[in-house]
Amino acid sequence: MVTNTQELDALHWVKTRSSLDSNQSTYLIWAGKIYAFIPGERRKLLFKILGMSVSRCIATEAGKWDFTSRELTYYLDPETGEKLHKWENPWTGETVPVMHVANNPVQGEFKGKFPAQVEGENTTFVFDIFPTYPNPLAADPKFAEYSPQATYQAAELFKLTVPTADLLNPEILEVSDLKLSWDRIGQWLPWMKMSDRTGQLIYSAIGSKVHNFTDLPQLLQDEINTRVPLYRDAPKSYLEGEDMTSWLNFQAHFDAYLAGEIFPIPAAES
Repeated sequence: MVTNTQELDALHWVKTRSSLDSNQSTYLIWAGKIYAFIPGERRKLLFKILGMSVSRCIATEAGKWDFTSRELTYYLDPETGEKLHKWENPWTGETVPVMHVANNPVQGEFKGKFPAQVEGENTTFVFDIFPTYPNPLAADPKFAEYSPQATYQAAELFKLTVPTADLLNPEILEVSDLKLSWDRIGQWLPWMKMSDRTGQLIYSAIGSKVHNFTDLPQLLQDEINTRVPLYRDAPKSYLEGEDMTSWLNFQAHFDAYLAGEIFPIPAAES
């Protein structure tokens, strides 16, 4: 099969990541594992993960869309797959609360061209992203045991494969099928309380697009129905303010973390 790189319009990426119908929330789900990668040590499986994103694209002018979303990821017991509330740090022996990912919002603007690998019936968008910016926790000494690094740095490697025919059919507002591959290299999460210990986290996950809330894995449905109903739908419009991250969430909910509360913190519908 011959593969060729094409520059596709933002419209095709909108149909992939979300939908051209701004009245509709769309869902991506992912599942995988997180490993500890420490020089001189064998790999260590720390967690299974299960997550979702609910998103919306809103056309702002010809060829431009605001993208707005919320996302959840849960850290699960690597053996049982159950949601973790506490985690025993195998390096320090300390048991700490688990702060699951609850990022609201995660946003951006889609415009211009998006390179894609077109291979017959399938098209794959490939994004290798290397976020690097000042660590928002580094300046405060109370976070020295949690995340003292001056710079946040990670690698996020995405591949999203969709039917070529869906992209090219102007009557289709959203691709019918999507396969996601996501790999990540990242720093210790602040809630792990690893301080400046050498090592990194390796994420390996796959995912897909689902078309209804009831198609989400049961754990995600239960959490959204009972604890965080805000995450059932994407924001109706682009939200002001910066994107939420696990680091900013840790900063905002540090007192709740110290108190041993269960995460994510309940969030009602807006």
